[in-house]
Amino acid sequence: MVRVPDDAPTIGAAVDQVAAGGMVLISPGTYTEAVVVDTPDVTIRGTDRNAVVVDGEGERAIGILGVADGVRVQNLTTVRNTLAGVLISGVHDAEGNVAGDIYSGEDPEDELLQRYEVRNVTASNNGLYGIYAFHAQHGSIVDSYASGGADSGFYLGQCVDCDAVVAGNVAERNAVGFENANASGAVLITGNRFSGNRIGLTLTTDYQEAFVPQRDNLVVGNVVTDNVQADSPAQAEGGFGIGIGIAGGQGNVIERNLIGGNTTAGSLLSGAEDVPALDNEFRSNAFAGNGTDVLDASSERTPSSGTCLIDNGSPSVAPDALAAAVCPAGTPSAPGVQFEAPAAPPGVPYLEVTMPGDQPGLDGDLEAVPDPLPDTPERPAVDDLPVPDASLLADRSSL
Repeated sequence: MVRVPDDAPTIGAAVDQVAAGGMVLISPGTYTEAVVVDTPDVTIRGTDRNAVVVDGEGERAIGILGVADGVRVQNLTTVRNTLAGVLISGVHDAEGNVAGDIYSGEDPEDELLQRYEVRNVTASNNGLYGIYAFHAQHGSIVDSYASGGADSGFYLGQCVDCDAVVAGNVAERNAVGFENANASGAVLITGNRFSGNRIGLTLTTDYQEAFVPQRDNLVVGNVVTDNVQADSPAQAEGGFGIGIGIAGGQGNVIERNLIGGNTTAGSLLSGAEDVPALDNEFRSNAFAGNGTDVLDASSERTPSSGTCLIDNGSPSVAPDALAAAVCPAGTPSAPGVQFEAPAAPPGVPYLEVTMPGDQPGLDGDLEAVPDPLPDTPERPAVDDLPVPDASLLADRSSL
């Protein structure tokens, strides 16, 4: 174990000293640096989540960048970075920096980073993303908080057979609370509070990233409410008042979530360029107080099909055909309704978004160096999970 500042004056200097499988333990303080972790199975841990602060000062791109297999980031805060507070990425150059080309070779499936964890981390007022995992498999983002993200608070991107868990997190005052772009296969999004953003969460196909299309996520037991927060950066496409957006996403299951108070739509489906939204299921959700509960705005170029709803009460839908789209058959291929998004309030610069209060720290012996991460992350049991109450994780909200 290398202690900061006792054994090394900065986090970066400690990372240079730590051995594979070791830990950097950081005492309270504000650290104005950009940290690159390129040694396998290293844990970066703060002794006090709220008092260990990595501050980009609105000048540095990334607070903590993990580019080695098995990296953990725990129990600290990272703020005011121009790109991301924490980035775990399998795409980087020989020096460990994020490469300009998002495609890392002719066979990107062979190059994904393996095993990562971000736990009890606060990421606020970052220029694009709070906590961002990209081109990586077998990882988890848990019990963390993100606000003020001009793209999204949490982001999972460009992975196939991702085997990822996003659980117990709070996202608020972001353009988008949680964003998935081309992250597919065994992705579990559960027990989160995505409330008080402009858009709660999105499942998106994006040709700027590998592994088109996005598919096969389970979104279960989350609170996705009141995404009408003006104290947030503007969403790139002007989105506002949307709970769950599915743009070219396919084969996703939206189940037992509380989806309410989203003034445009509880869930909005559309195509992404030439990729339609296909075979998305809505099961046993509780909808309330949305502009429209399920709204399909797919174009004639990318007509959706296979959308189905079951046991969601009596949700409001558009077009009307969705009311008869019972699982498993779903809707035939057809465009949705013509839809013009309502005007959104002006965005707030990310550095000016209200910062959060204190968040709960990591339990246990903070000086104990953990064993390397397992080959696959622990997955919460969700089979008997009920629709959550509106108070889920509300004690961690600063709204």
